[in-house]
Amino acid sequence: MTDSNSTTTFETFESNVRGYCRSFPTVFKTSRGCWLVDEEGREYIDFFAGAGALNYGHNHPVLKDALLRYIQEDGITHALDMATSAKRAFIETFQKVILQPRDMQYKLQFPGPTGTNAVEAAMKLARKITGRSKMLSFTNAFHGMTLGSLSVTGNAFKRSGAGVDLTMALTMPFDGYFEDGTDTIEYMDRLLSDSGSGVDFPAAAIIETVQAEGGINVASAEWLRRLEQLCRRHDMLLIVDDIQVGCGRTGTFFSFEEIGLNPDIICLSKSLSGYGLPMALTLIRPEHDLWEPGEHNGTFRGNNPAFVTATAALNTFWKDGELAEETARKGELVREFLTDTVKRYPELHGTVRGRGLIQGIECAVDGLSAKICHAAFERGLIIETAGPESKVFKLLPALVIDDTLLRQGFDILRQSIEAVLESEGLTAESVPA
Repeated sequence: MTDSNSTTTFETFESNVRGYCRSFPTVFKTSRGCWLVDEEGREYIDFFAGAGALNYGHNHPVLKDALLRYIQEDGITHALDMATSAKRAFIETFQKVILQPRDMQYKLQFPGPTGTNAVEAAMKLARKITGRSKMLSFTNAFHGMTLGSLSVTGNAFKRSGAGVDLTMALTMPFDGYFEDGTDTIEYMDRLLSDSGSGVDFPAAAIIETVQAEGGINVASAEWLRRLEQLCRRHDMLLIVDDIQVGCGRTGTFFSFEEIGLNPDIICLSKSLSGYGLPMALTLIRPEHDLWEPGEHNGTFRGNNPAFVTATAALNTFWKDGELAEETARKGELVREFLTDTVKRYPELHGTVRGRGLIQGIECAVDGLSAKICHAAFERGLIIETAGPESKVFKLLPALVIDDTLLRQGFDILRQSIEAVLESEGLTAESVPA
């Protein structure tokens, strides 16, 4: 008989590839709102939110009730891409609540259950539209773990797992990549305009407005607008990967709304279902919907239970601007806390990064962010690292978290930072600026 909260079963029988269970070495049993509870009854404040898949928290009662009613009434669970009542309700709600108020016209493609499926479909369609094969991607990007998505991902460790050469991508510098202030849009424009540059003309540029897994690198509004202009000037499509920072994570439903971008293709997943159920969506401008029937498919591209919870989430949170305003307000609380933390603990040699409710601190000390995350876990707070060397500790709480719990998490994080700095013997002078 396995002891309560024992991880032996996982260590013995599950593949070495497992990751998060190493970062959070306990056995979780229940969850509600912004709390996780393990088998021993210990409670953890969740500043991780399923890597951004749980923007409305765990087991939100409105979404749960909608799902339970649907199951109890023998609603369709699996239907490939057949027409179902649940799918129609989602499509009509998405049009009414999200697209029409923003004057956005897109066709909806359900490419498969996860974010990388949305990215693969977007790139495949861009190649079909333009007749070109290369994708313009960016340093420190992360777009998924399948081969096409990995080809436009920057992380060397993730890329090496492919086991084959990853081609068909042109990696270009993200905004601010060169610390000397080099204009990276001008750099790209020069290469694309020069027939002697040796750069093959790409079908599309694929971009995250905030590189979440890449270290919470935020592209400026001006840079993103100029990127879109670059795409138009060189007859390239613009694909926005809004998988982690969409669905309200930065405040507005799409991360680029206030910037004024008009992408050709948009990729969504993560919190789209609102309940942690797998669901992905590729939005396509109507003039680009050149697919032949069945040309891109997948067995699980119609997750009807996810349609049900997604529809409930849209109706509950997005019929007005209240959630967006609250996310922006809470984002300011996070920014104030992180800014004060960097000032209070110069030993971190930290830099605050992010927008809305995806923010964090990059620490100059190797391994320090991971130790802070571990110390936080020991004290009852779930946070993770980001960036190619895990130098950023990232705060990703549910959008619905209340101020009291948010500040309680801040207190635990500050205690964790103090404990790690003390154990490491770090002072402001011990790390080069």
